[in-house]
Amino acid sequence: MSEAGELTYTLVKGRIPLLISMPHNGEALPEYIANDMTKQGKQVSDTDWHKDKLYAFAKALGAYIIMPKYSRYVIDLNRDPEGVDLYPGANSTELCPTTAFDLSPLYLEGKTPNEAEISHRISTYWQPYHQALKTTLNAMQVEFGKAVLLEAHSILSEVPRFFEGQLPDFNFGTANGTSCAPELLTALQQLDYSPYSMISNGRFKGGFITRAYGQPEKNIHAVQLELSQRTYMSEPSSEYNEALAAEVIPKLEQLVHTLIHFSEH
Repeated sequence: MSEAGELTYTLVKGRIPLLISMPHNGEALPEYIANDMTKQGKQVSDTDWHKDKLYAFAKALGAYIIMPKYSRYVIDLNRDPEGVDLYPGANSTELCPTTAFDLSPLYLEGKTPNEAEISHRISTYWQPYHQALKTTLNAMQVEFGKAVLLEAHSILSEVPRFFEGQLPDFNFGTANGTSCAPELLTALQQLDYSPYSMISNGRFKGGFITRAYGQPEKNIHAVQLELSQRTYMSEPSSEYNEALAAEVIPKLEQLVHTLIHFSEH
């Protein structure tokens, strides 16, 4: 809960042992933070746009869904609160980002969050989301004997800061095979993604959530999917493209059905 008693995330309770987490789907900015931000910062341009709409079908299938209200610019829920770099050597964004993906500043001069503010954001926004993640996964594991976490992300198909050229369409990350059972990753790799391209543990190997919560030895399995936004959006705008989305959603449906089948067997 935030200071005002407001819930900082939404948790849709399901009936099967699959939790879909969308940690970068939030778009809101608290007013006091927005007041310190640049015009570009207020546009929250690096949002994983429309993930809730893209995965709307999963709710009817009985999946649990969790997503934050606030933007990743407030705090990145998929980063280690201790500041550990997930991709050493890469030009990564921080726990509380100060630059956008295109390297433009998010804050007005002298207004970047200090240590006290970062600590406040961890307790106000980061911890409640992660407590809900942990509690839900553990409850699933107890009730069903198994829990599966899908980390649902998306990104522009070209972001020079992070990778050269065009990103593959479906980018799976399982911390190099350590965050889920090998047979689950194999099942995902064997699906038909055509005409889209697919890679696993390439540029994206799974962020903090995948690495922290994937514990296959305890029957808690985590997979991250970084979906190229060119598959469902009118890049480079943030506009949802209904025609493109109609083509890629069946691929997401087969992916989710595969996760459900694994979770129930």
